[in-house]
Amino acid sequence: MEDMEIERVEGAIEEEREVGCKGGLEDAEDTDGEVDDDEDEEDFTVQFEGDPLSFVQEGDQGGTELYQHLERLECEIRAERKRKASQQCDGLGKKPKKDEVLGVTMEEIEEMMNFGFRKKARAAKKRGRKKGSRNKLTPELSNKIGDATLHYASGNYAEAIAILEAAVQLAPNLPDPYHLLGLIYDAMNDRKKALNFHMIAAHLSPKDVSLWKKLFTWSIEEKNFGQVRYCLSKAIAADPKDVGLRFDRAFLYFELGEFQKAADSFDQIIGLYPANTEARKMASKMYQKCGQLEKAVGILEDYINDHLVEADISMFDQLISLHMENSSYSSAVQLIEKAKLAFDSDKELPFCLKARKAVCHAHLGNLGIAKDFLEDLRMGNFENHYDLVNEVADTFLTLGHYQYALKLYLILGGTTGNEKAAIIYLKIGQCYSLLSERSKAIPFYYKALAKQEDDIDARITLSTLLIDEGMEDEAISLLSPLKCSNTIADVSSTLSEPWWHSEKVKIQLAKIYHSKGRLEDYVDVIFPSVHKTLLIESMNQKVRSKKKLSKSVLFERIKLLEDRQEDNVFRGFRPVATSSDLLKANRAKKSLEKQAALSEEKQVAALSAGMDWQCDDSNDDAPQRVIQDPPLRGLLKDEEHLQLLLDLCKTLVSLHRYSEALEIVNLVTRFPNDRVSAVKKEELQSLGAKIAYVTPDPKHAYDYARNVVKQHPYSIFAWNSYYEVILRFQNKFGKHLKFLHQMRVMHKDCLPPMIINGNQCTMQSMHQAAAEEYLLAYKLQPENPLINLCVGTALINLALGFRVQNKLQCVVQGFAFLYNYLRICNNNQEALYNIARAYQHVGLVTLAALYYEKVLAIQQKDYPIPKLPNQDPGAPVSVKPGYCNLHMEAAFNLHLIYKKSGAVDLARNILKTYCTP
Repeated sequence: MEDMEIERVEGAIEEEREVGCKGGLEDAEDTDGEVDDDEDEEDFTVQFEGDPLSFVQEGDQGGTELYQHLERLECEIRAERKRKASQQCDGLGKKPKKDEVLGVTMEEIEEMMNFGFRKKARAAKKRGRKKGSRNKLTPELSNKIGDATLHYASGNYAEAIAILEAAVQLAPNLPDPYHLLGLIYDAMNDRKKALNFHMIAAHLSPKDVSLWKKLFTWSIEEKNFGQVRYCLSKAIAADPKDVGLRFDRAFLYFELGEFQKAADSFDQIIGLYPANTEARKMASKMYQKCGQLEKAVGILEDYINDHLVEADISMFDQLISLHMENSSYSSAVQLIEKAKLAFDSDKELPFCLKARKAVCHAHLGNLGIAKDFLEDLRMGNFENHYDLVNEVADTFLTLGHYQYALKLYLILGGTTGNEKAAIIYLKIGQCYSLLSERSKAIPFYYKALAKQEDDIDARITLSTLLIDEGMEDEAISLLSPLKCSNTIADVSSTLSEPWWHSEKVKIQLAKIYHSKGRLEDYVDVIFPSVHKTLLIESMNQKVRSKKKLSKSVLFERIKLLEDRQEDNVFRGFRPVATSSDLLKANRAKKSLEKQAALSEEKQVAALSAGMDWQCDDSNDDAPQRVIQDPPLRGLLKDEEHLQLLLDLCKTLVSLHRYSEALEIVNLVTRFPNDRVSAVKKEELQSLGAKIAYVTPDPKHAYDYARNVVKQHPYSIFAWNSYYEVILRFQNKFGKHLKFLHQMRVMHKDCLPPMIINGNQCTMQSMHQAAAEEYLLAYKLQPENPLINLCVGTALINLALGFRVQNKLQCVVQGFAFLYNYLRICNNNQEALYNIARAYQHVGLVTLAALYYEKVLAIQQKDYPIPKLPNQDPGAPVSVKPGYCNLHMEAAFNLHLIYKKSGAVDLARNILKTYCTP
């Protein structure tokens, strides 16, 4: 609608242009010469430096110098005019005329003498040069121009050109020869030279508006838009009251997207011609685009208040729309009533105002107008007002009046064509679904999809409605890819991407499969997209943003500043482009200039040092990795998609596809915290640890156990999980020792790494190193029963070796720690059993038998088995009663002592009592 409005305005411009050219300015305000673009109407001459013909005839590259020279002289002449005008206003710098006597001129004396005899009205003083004051041409020059004109009229162009070249040599600042040369070359179909000569003539006679208009038209044909704007500005300066030229400039700004300048240009037209309604409407639209609603409203309100009868319906409609955009619905209703009075109170309102009235009253809560509007629609013809009816229906839908909106959409659905029918069907289905009538909404969604198969949102909404109605299989078939290969090929060729590749479709289909328990189908649908997305996102993390633009990009930007009319005399016009593009181009030009200067400095420095220098820009334009778009763009942005990752990993675990689940977890946990929250990352790490513990290869479990220990270095549960994984390597994993040493250096007061290191040394029969580790731990916690047990066993094992000289002392020290361990444990069954086992190990079987008998005399209760972090806390534990009792172990060791001592009956009795069911 906006383009149609602009075309209508352009048609009206021609009428305004005719009025301006004929002098019909009855509606123009008297500006007294205060128009911004106005200039004095006196002629001036320009002194050339050199031969101007050489620039045009030879196409010399110095043509820009001629253009700059003309511009400079023109500015000097303007400055001189202003200086003279200011001196005349101030009465300064005036020299007394010859006929002035004592401050009285001869004209005043004559007027006084003729007083009473002849009374003459005093003429109004006119601005500018008096007629007849122009410098007259010499007879020789007049004859040459006359002869050249005759030759031009006769078609003898060569003779005319020769004569005019001679005339230019005599008077290089006279515009007439250049103008005639331009006409001759135009007749010879040499538009390039004709334009150049006309341009020189226009600069020598800047008030010749017809010549500037001609150059403006020619520049448009040549598609030299920089020159178009320049000639347009000169034409406006020559005739500031020409409304057509000002409209052209305003529309040029509009096409460039510079709406503020366009609005100011239309505002200037309003200042010259306040009654120009087209300029007011366009200025209002431009201010509206700039976000200045108050100005947009004020321009139209001023005219309507002063010319209520003369205002047309389109101006009322535009002003009402502005009030509605500003949420001033009461003011809009008042304006509608005013419009009704202005046109004809007896007749009904135009349809556009009826629609605006219905929207305003709907916002104000008056639904009675909505009923009247529906009745008008049923009775009248509204096919030409589809957009207005749709706007009213959309308003009812937005405000929650679904019944009224549905009725309007149903009326539109019966009359719209194929292009708009799909949109109407979707809105009808939306209204039915909002009214909880899903069964009625489903057919309309199917109708919409029959016309627009690639409408993803409609397909997702329809699948949701089908699921709510219990038709999951139909929803699956709706979201599944097409099975016919020919159809797929046809759709793929017409669309950039088939609808079944959409992120929303895949996620919705996966949710349906997951809810129905079809886990294999669920994984097959979503896993490839999730895996590819995570790979692309991880690669995008490594792509560094370029610190500076490459030279190829800089050269591409400065092409905007290049003058492509190199064979023209006049070039170097400001390019027609947006301000942002010009700013980028100027920055690129400065950047290239700096790079060139820096390269030159390096070359001079290298040559002065006697070194060879060669510019190396090979890496500047090297191909760089670009950021790719993943299939699932919002996978790492919200909680819903992160929950999808968790569900996918759990499903893969239930399907025993551990490697794929671990790969997903590994990719997600590598992202920084600004991409994935720490809470979700920890949850995924815990899930990955559970997966890794059940896989045959312990390397995956080691990575997760190590990460957990890093996060919780003082957690006994974390270290238990870590140690459980390490035991599966059977002392053949070198990373473990390095990590353990690192944790001991970072956390010197942490006991678990000391104990684990001591246990590893004990397993390798390095009892001395084990004793050192346990003793370091003992210094930190001397009352820890486990540490005392470990120190005692390490010293006893060390005493049984061959390197200790005082073995008895070492054994006594070991038992001292064991008895301290017994004291801390309050003589419980476990401590007694460990002491008995130590006595048996060193050969003191009598004491060992005594402590085994004490173990058999104690009945131990069962305690709950602690679970590791990787284990499910809700999983049932299948253990037999009495798993904490050590009777069976103590009886077996005691029977060995009895058997070795020869008491076979006692040994048999012990086994029968404690080791048989």
